[in-house]
Amino acid sequence: MLVRVIFKAVGDTKPYPDHGYSQRQWGEVAPTQVRLDQLITTKRELDLDHLLAEDSTYFGDLFAHVVEWQGELYLEDGLHRALRAALQQRHVLHARILQLG
Repeated sequence: MLVRVIFKAVGDTKPYPDHGYSQRQWGEVAPTQVRLDQLITTKRELDLDHLLAEDSTYFGDLFAHVVEWQGELYLEDGLHRALRAALQQRHVLHARILQLG
């Protein structure tokens, strides 16, 4: 499957504890580059309702949101940006990475 070649794995849950970060708090995390093949998705499908929600990175943050937990990188928000990067044959994505203990 093409998606599994793009990402490290395709998941459909957030296996890490709730961090409670708001959009403002995410905005304080400096963006960095991350390889698409290091990311594990937390959504199996791109849902238009979620994509168009007020707190989605589609309209808000310019950068994807990634949570680092137990040595893995989980793509929490920004699946649309990651897929766009892959379609443009880019292997990296600019993202804000929140490190959880």
